Amino acid sequence: MPTVRVEKLEFEFPSSWKVSKYDDWEFYRRQFAKIWNGINSLDLLVVEPDRTVWLVEAKDYRFHQRTKPSELHDEVARKVFDTLAAMLPAKVNASSAEEAKMAAAVLGAKKLRVVLHLEQPKKHSTLRPRAINPADVQQALRRVLKPIDAHPFVAETSRMGSLAWRVT
Repeated sequence: MPTVRVEKLEFEFPSSWKVSKYDDWEFYRRQFAKIWNGINSLDLLVVEPDRTVWLVEAKDYRFHQRTKPSELHDEVARKVFDTLAAMLPAKVNASSAEEAKMAAAVLGAKKLRVVLHLEQPKKHSTLRPRAINPADVQQALRRVLKPIDAHPFVAETSRMGSLAWRVT
């Protein structure tokens, strides 16, 4: 099983799937992100054998909150857009054969899916409230990302729905 660590989360995918930690790509870090300030990246690119591509962003708010809840869907949408914009240049210009191959697999997608994996403190408290309603973020993502994925999903370790991978 391909296993990838994002922050303090371990993502375990089926063995026949291709998985890449996009924000660690040399092409992204050394070339694409330098086009101008503010280019962002998703955490994971995942390709199923049926050529469904999963664009995965992970946010772990259990330890500290980074993005304002009202801006989370915009941040994720921007990362999706920036990551997809990098795929053709990566396929053509990446110095790493592995990165170029993964970009080609993403470009060969039959279906695009977007997942925000959002971990929040389980216990509601004054110091660490459950500030983000996953349903609200999911609805906002649907509005913004409709041309890319009309049904983006907001998951958490205890609520994975029908996703075929595990997060611990």
